[in-house]
Amino acid sequence: MTTTTQTPQTPVAAGMPAEVVTRTPVQDVTLPGGAGILALVTLDNGLDHTRPNTFGPQTIAGLQATVDGLRVRAEAGEIQAVGITGKPFSFAVGADLSGLPHVTEREQALATARAGHGAFASIMDLPVPTFAFVNGMAMGGGVEIALACDHRTVSAGVPAFALPETFLGLLPGWGGCYLLPNLVGPADALTVIIENPLSQNRMLKAKEVAALGIADVLLEPADFIEDSLRWAAGVLTGAVTVQRREVDRDAAAWEAACDAARKVVLAKTAGRAPGALRAVQLVRAARTATREEAFAAEDEALGDLVMSDELRAGLYAFDLVQKRAKRPAGAPDKALARPVTKVGIVGAGLMASQLALLFARRLGVPVVMTDLDEDRVAKGVGWVHAEIRGLLEKRRLSPDKAAFLTGLVSGSTSKDGFADADFVIEAVFEEMAVKQQVFAEVEAVVSPECVLATNTSSLSITLMASELAHPERVVGFHFFNPVAVMPLLEVVPGEATDDAALATAFATGRALGKTTIRVKDSASFVVNRLLGRFMGEFSRIVDEGTPVATADRAVAGLAPMPPFVLLGLVGPAIALHNSQTLHRAFGDRFHVSPSLRRLVEAGKRGYYRMEDGRPVPDPEVLAMAEQPEHPVELTVEQARERILGVLAEEVGLMLSEGVVQAPMDIDLAMITGAGFQSWNGGLCPLLDREGVSERVLGRRLLPAGVASVPA
Repeated sequence: MTTTTQTPQTPVAAGMPAEVVTRTPVQDVTLPGGAGILALVTLDNGLDHTRPNTFGPQTIAGLQATVDGLRVRAEAGEIQAVGITGKPFSFAVGADLSGLPHVTEREQALATARAGHGAFASIMDLPVPTFAFVNGMAMGGGVEIALACDHRTVSAGVPAFALPETFLGLLPGWGGCYLLPNLVGPADALTVIIENPLSQNRMLKAKEVAALGIADVLLEPADFIEDSLRWAAGVLTGAVTVQRREVDRDAAAWEAACDAARKVVLAKTAGRAPGALRAVQLVRAARTATREEAFAAEDEALGDLVMSDELRAGLYAFDLVQKRAKRPAGAPDKALARPVTKVGIVGAGLMASQLALLFARRLGVPVVMTDLDEDRVAKGVGWVHAEIRGLLEKRRLSPDKAAFLTGLVSGSTSKDGFADADFVIEAVFEEMAVKQQVFAEVEAVVSPECVLATNTSSLSITLMASELAHPERVVGFHFFNPVAVMPLLEVVPGEATDDAALATAFATGRALGKTTIRVKDSASFVVNRLLGRFMGEFSRIVDEGTPVATADRAVAGLAPMPPFVLLGLVGPAIALHNSQTLHRAFGDRFHVSPSLRRLVEAGKRGYYRMEDGRPVPDPEVLAMAEQPEHPVELTVEQARERILGVLAEEVGLMLSEGVVQAPMDIDLAMITGAGFQSWNGGLCPLLDREGVSERVLGRRLLPAGVASVPA
């Protein structure tokens, strides 16, 4: 066994956070079948699986030194192959982004880009075959170092594999835009580089990685490294033949794939995400470029993008999700939280059933559902049990785990089963009198310390608790649909809510795996209030005479989908109820659309119907649209300016009212609860970048440099 030494750590630049160095120790492995010696490099930052391997400047320097040493040994005939793998559960998740906000000169960005390319090119130029054994999560530079190897195996247990850079406003800049299209073809490469990141950062599963031809073979996780070494030995001896698809290099087909990807970028971002457009250009050029030309072009692109406000907004968003989400502003001391050993859920409809499944899976405690009659209870419990069976069939649960979870969830028409519950949440009809009655019935059964939570999306927590003997235990606990997918949980104290109940709510939210944000008790809280203003102004513009297509183009790149498509997912009745609630609370600045009212009265599900998986305008609904006597048709830019203007106004009002602790909480809420784009930074950086906040409020929402290039 031989282990290379790392180069000394380089000094940390002033103001830059200390890098968590991923080291690259080497172990010599004698391969079976007389295949020779494989030098196995293990990427390892010395921390557990919660801190994945990353590549910062010192890591890249150490990797370069390791590869240089391996070249010497390969040329001397000491080793016959090189393999690269990761520590348990983590291959590598790409560049260390923590230092990028401190980059103030383009040359600094270029130097980082060139160093990464140099190290990865050194792997490609080794005089012996190279293998990547992808044993865990791989993203960004982690995928690119695997692409730099000659061959790749992937563990079936890998939960996520992606090139997510365009999601943040960047692009794959260490070879991804060149190596991937030349391996699997431009269409599949652009799905990974463009479509997946811009579709709420979709990740590939291990089977997809193999099916696309990115990995040569899919192996089971139990003996993954041993099986990978045996497979590598077979490749070296000729016992295993590696079969890969032939990439169609026809110019017309290649251009067509790039043109299609460019249309996707324009549709989703209105051309306002320069990283995605630049990535398409690089993939377009990858058909004929040499490696040196392609890598140099990636360097230049990275130099430009790192010095762009869009990337800084994306890094700001990344930091919110990775750090602020874990330390919610305004949360009480977690030591005050009470243990939750049993959960009660009032209601057995779809939302309640989703909550029951989430609580059972994440907390592992008994969950009791109640409703008005046996049929409703049986339907709700049956839905949960069916979902558990589905997870078992997909092998996402073991038989023992499935049986355990099934036994946790039960139902009753009586609330007596809540007597020993520590946490009871209601998910019944969105009407104050109904919810007050439910809580009165629950309070008669539970202990004084039991937290009573409401999943209301808009009603007053204070009023809901006002008639209880213990209003201090009531807290808003607002989930977003679908519960299993949407990360955000708005935690809302009423005027009487005490710190113990609030701390328990935050601790429970964290245990459920949610991003928790403290929100003031006010109409529709954060996300629904801003979405209500957004959707209301969009509807007002359309009701006044601007075509829907024009209004859609005005907000492209802001929300994950056109507003009327989103309305169909939310449900017109819920959207109408929210707009009416906001109109009652705040007046005419929240528009209640006559068209939406007619749509709900007609029982329609939305403005569109699905045909071949695509939303198509419903002609019956179009016929219900408002017909103004004096139509006003805005241009795309006029509509955009007006919609962003009202959003800036509402953000300003919410901050002055103390609805959240800081602008960062608004952005975190809109990213995790409404799918607003990370490369915009959510909402506030976009309003600052386009000058809207200063025009409307007379000030920036965030200090210069927080989500933009430092001056």
